[in-house]
Amino acid sequence: MLLYEVTATVPLAEEARYRAWLRRHIAEIFTLPGFTGVKTWQVQDAPAGTFRSCCQYTLSSPEALQAYFRDHAPRLREEAISLFGASLSAERRVLHDLSL
Repeated sequence: MLLYEVTATVPLAEEARYRAWLRRHIAEIFTLPGFTGVKTWQVQDAPAGTFRSCCQYTLSSPEALQAYFRDHAPRLREEAISLFGASLSAERRVLHDLSL
């Protein structure tokens, strides 16, 4: 199992529209193979005048994540850019379970 985390920041004026889009986006993600869970968070240390969220997706395998990056991520990222343009910034990271 691994975790794919996306932290996104938008201006406060875009928060409602972003949240509505994010709900649809997450629903679409869950139609894709390998995604097994998601937890969404509001980040408390967002810069003044912004809304920041963090989505932590769990996936069944590294191969499922690579298939997502190859087959779906470009289209989904382009959708976000077309809707929010430069007002949206995103940071992504992949975390592997250490099983300590």
